[in-house]
Amino acid sequence: MSDFTHETGNVYESLAIISKRANQISVKLKEELNGKLAEFATTVDNLEEVFENREQIEISKHYERLPKPTNLAIEEFLEGKVHFRTPAEEEVKG
Repeated sequence: MSDFTHETGNVYESLAIISKRANQISVKLKEELNGKLAEFATTVDNLEEVFENREQIEISKHYERLPKPTNLAIEEFLEGKVHFRTPAEEEVKG
């Protein structure tokens, strides 16, 4: 638990930073996945027809096996790779 307070001095502030970073990672991965899936998208005239595209399935499985965004964010935070600033610091500097 002390690992989380090392950077900020506050567990809750650290968790808020990790949460925001996890959301950023999640959005980035989702955009990346959607972009790759769009490359293999087929237009279907009949709504009842369902095509299973092997490439799309393999890409989806690959993304499912990746580490979860929260785990990546925690790892980045503990390694000091997350850059953040607080509004209180901005007021003092400004």
